[in-house]
Amino acid sequence: MANRFDWQSQLRVAYKSFPEAPHKPVIGITGNYGELTCKLGEGYYKSVLRAGGVPVILPPLNDTDAIINTLDHLDGLLLSGGADFNPLYANEEPSPRLGGINAERDLPELLITRLAYNRQIPMLGICRGIQTLAMALGGKVKQDIADEAKVRHSQDADRSEPTHSVTVEEDSTLFNIYKERQLFVNSFHHQAVSDPGERFRITARSSDGIIEAIESREFKSIMGVQWHPECLTDDGLPIFQWLVSQAAHYHEACQLHRRILTLDTHCDTPMAFPQGVDFGSRDPRILVDLHKMTEGRQDASIMVCYLPQPKEGEAFSSKVDFDVTGPTAYADLIFDKIEAIVEKNHPYLAIARTPADLWAHKHQGRKSIMLGIENGLALDGQLQNLQHFAQRGIVYMTLCHNGDNDICDSARGSNTHHGVSAFGQQVIQEMNRLGIMVDLSHAADKSFYDALELSSQPIVCSHSSCRALCDHPRNLTDEQMRALAAKGGVMQVTLYPGFLVKDGEATVLHALQHLEHAIKVMGIDHVGIGTDFDGDGGIRGLADSSEMINFTRQLLARRYSESDIQKIWGGNFLRVMSQVQKVRE
Repeated sequence: MANRFDWQSQLRVAYKSFPEAPHKPVIGITGNYGELTCKLGEGYYKSVLRAGGVPVILPPLNDTDAIINTLDHLDGLLLSGGADFNPLYANEEPSPRLGGINAERDLPELLITRLAYNRQIPMLGICRGIQTLAMALGGKVKQDIADEAKVRHSQDADRSEPTHSVTVEEDSTLFNIYKERQLFVNSFHHQAVSDPGERFRITARSSDGIIEAIESREFKSIMGVQWHPECLTDDGLPIFQWLVSQAAHYHEACQLHRRILTLDTHCDTPMAFPQGVDFGSRDPRILVDLHKMTEGRQDASIMVCYLPQPKEGEAFSSKVDFDVTGPTAYADLIFDKIEAIVEKNHPYLAIARTPADLWAHKHQGRKSIMLGIENGLALDGQLQNLQHFAQRGIVYMTLCHNGDNDICDSARGSNTHHGVSAFGQQVIQEMNRLGIMVDLSHAADKSFYDALELSSQPIVCSHSSCRALCDHPRNLTDEQMRALAAKGGVMQVTLYPGFLVKDGEATVLHALQHLEHAIKVMGIDHVGIGTDFDGDGGIRGLADSSEMINFTRQLLARRYSESDIQKIWGGNFLRVMSQVQKVRE
């Protein structure tokens, strides 16, 4: 019989092969606090271990540096049970029935929950933990449920003994875990979530209507339960297995983003410049900033100067918020402001002009901004201005916007030129000569085919979707998509809701439908993503740059290869950019 006290033999087992241990998802568990001690019931960490994860206990530290550095090493987060929250954090006065609060835990857990949410880290909240999710993310907690409870929610029986049942929604994660509409659970609480808020949906209730489980409405791996599955031995284990599996998927996506380059080919954040936004802060007024790009593991964005198309007889200056002499000066002003943002944040941000620049910045740990023009009105009718903007570093110009200009007819225009104008032909030829990509998003169908014929280089549609799935003139028909692919071009699916669905709410699942339709029609080498963030783009499940990694998780779940995911996340677009820019060599 082996000597169980021979720890050196156990060490030799660890060193017998390499790697010493396969990666397992690291699950942080918020620790309880009492009697000057951080402590935790063994059920939590033993359940995580049994489920295949690595448990790490997190002390209740009210220090954002400590929290953020911790989150950088976690694949999942478990919010444990414990005492009541101080209702002042919810702007409420305490009820006489409020139990003991735990001031040491409240603020640290609210902070870590919101910061983990921003980073898309999978989360499971248990008992107090479900209430933490609600408190931190826009919901409400009832301080005491005695007035409405019809079953006992604080049992005297052993913690491993179920004492009441809950009814589970069939279209929920919880139902997918257990395949049962009725679950028997234990119960140790006098508070409960009263309103889950907009980010969550209710997925289970007890027979008296008390909320017993919630989950994300935003296609995130976040779930909370009011009971204590860590005490239910085998019956509780599946919930921990769910958390560990979601943490494994999250880790896989994060590792993938370390290797690939992620480029959003169309972002309108400069439209918010008149509001005085701060790109270096997590600014709620914009969907793209350094924090959100970092949280979503996004490497780069093509930030465009959008120029609204004035109606006939209307002055351009009346359409913009800055006092400028004309459209060319306006574009220069916007690019000046982008360059000032980059200079202010130069340790973390840089202007890129080529695909090689993007990769160099990624290796340096910096995000990249590329420059683009949305609406050839920026030329102000002067062909030589293309040379000026080429020197400023633009990588593409969208020929028109919502309204015909002197270059071509718009999808929302009046068929002024019956396609591309004579001046527009010169513009396309000059763009080819200067190595600037021709972008035909917003172009009328006839303009699209004219430009495709005129251009000696592949063209792009930086933010368009599929007309077969959403009949809108801004979207491309299958015929256009095939013609685009035949000439080596790319179409970037956009997240503008009205280009994804005609009626109802657009979600990340609709964006995936458009992407997969485009792949079916054009092939994997001709598709990508152009979000239109801050130009009214953004949908549930992919609402801003912080959620970019969620799209990758969706692609991985559909078994796309790393090579294909790189193509979708900018590889195809950069192939065209490299080809177009060869004339500069």
